[in-house]
Amino acid sequence: MAALLTARAAAAGCEAVPVTAESTAEENGRIRKAQTGDSAAFEALYRIHVDKVYGLCLRMTGNVAEAEDCTQDAFIQAWSKLNNFRGESAFSTWLHRVAVNTVLGRMRKSRREQDRIRVVSDVVSAPETIGDSGGLRDLEQAIDELPSGARHVFVLHAVYGYSHDETSDMLGIAAGTSKAQLHRARRLLAQQLKTECA
Repeated sequence: MAALLTARAAAAGCEAVPVTAESTAEENGRIRKAQTGDSAAFEALYRIHVDKVYGLCLRMTGNVAEAEDCTQDAFIQAWSKLNNFRGESAFSTWLHRVAVNTVLGRMRKSRREQDRIRVVSDVVSAPETIGDSGGLRDLEQAIDELPSGARHVFVLHAVYGYSHDETSDMLGIAAGTSKAQLHRARRLLAQQLKTECA
């Protein structure tokens, strides 16, 4: 199963399958099969959701290699905990929660390494952009440079559209803290982007 879930294989050949209203019944069938140990059914679920899970991990970590590892770990966790999925929320929401917990767990375990990575990234100067061609890159870099609490709330709420209640539940914080972190993230982003445009 671990070989199936490598992020490299996903990047090399696995295309995401769009989820539509018509495929919801198919997805529910795959989930039930996967819960009985059907690895082919889980592989199909993986292919449907891998791009979004990777995007979430990348935005939360701000690091490609770390995001690849977190994506792989999230799907391994999802496979091992699949029987815990009861269908009370969408499968994608449950999977995002698994991914968020994976990212947060890895960050807690490697706090010293994360601090070292941040120090190195602060030393390396960012390439200058000319005109509007780098606007999206500037925004992504600005998000990556947010403090982790503000970045996590911003990604889940502003990028993925989760409510403050859902965001706070995923991150294990109060809804008021989620709102405060979102306000902090927006303020820091505005300051950073204003400075870069000046």
